[in-house]
Amino acid sequence: MIGYILRRLLSTISVMAVVGIVLFLLVNLAPGDPAAVIAGDTAAPEHIAAISKKRGLDEPLWTQSALWAWGVLQGDLGVSIFSNLPVATLIVQRTEPTLALALTTMAFAVTIAVSAGVLAAWKVGTWVDRTIMVVAVLGFSAPVFVVGYGLIYVFAMELRWLPVQGYVPLGCGLWPCLKSLILPSLALGFAYVALIACITRATMIEVLGEDYVRTANAKGVPRLRVLLGHGLANAAVPIVTVIGIGVALLIGGVVITESVFNIPGIGRLTVDAITRCDFPMIQGVILVFTGIYVLVNPSVDILYTWLDPRIRY
Repeated sequence: MIGYILRRLLSTISVMAVVGIVLFLLVNLAPGDPAAVIAGDTAAPEHIAAISKKRGLDEPLWTQSALWAWGVLQGDLGVSIFSNLPVATLIVQRTEPTLALALTTMAFAVTIAVSAGVLAAWKVGTWVDRTIMVVAVLGFSAPVFVVGYGLIYVFAMELRWLPVQGYVPLGCGLWPCLKSLILPSLALGFAYVALIACITRATMIEVLGEDYVRTANAKGVPRLRVLLGHGLANAAVPIVTVIGIGVALLIGGVVITESVFNIPGIGRLTVDAITRCDFPMIQGVILVFTGIYVLVNPSVDILYTWLDPRIRY
């Protein structure tokens, strides 16, 4: 088991190395001169050249990439062009809102989606099943920003139950923090719920048709125990897989959701960096998001071995 975990972790190192190289090349080969952005539109060519020399932007591309990679290995993601602060420091400052939003969304989405998928599989072919599938299709179809603005209009502007925008830190109290995250979590988790619910339903329908489930029903085992103990337990691996894949939805959705609800997280930091052409910040944020996604994959694989020990062999 330890060898399996080590192999999976080592594979992530090679993936991150390739991602880092590609990321650096994409950002630095894109149109635009970081030195000109720092100097401003009215700066003289001599001033731009001085900034390029000071920041090492006049060095060959391979030298810049080697220096950047060495800095990343030491935890240095560079310095922001506009704030002149370390990129790593700015990302850490914005971590709490994004982490709170992601955890709240996952808790809500997984709970609702798995329950809906199991219910749809149990009532397959009925109006309950069809209603859940219609909602799932809507979840796939509706963009995050459309859902977000719709929720703001109904629950914040018309009913005035929840705040329109903003984030309340956890230090100000658990309920105020959760209250500020309800609408963003619903908007971000809508598509996530649809994805997990569809996979849960399909997997549960297949499992509920197995011989051991029919035997349990014939013996008079309570229906809830059959659904959870026999059905959901054996359908867990595909469900966990799609939950892991759905992290990509969260990463992409966080950027849009934080912009719609004015949450000062990493997603909003990404948008600000792109609009300002803050190249070091763009590199750092994308590298962090990529690292999270790359680490989720081996974590899901390791979780497989706990859910189904046969995978170890």
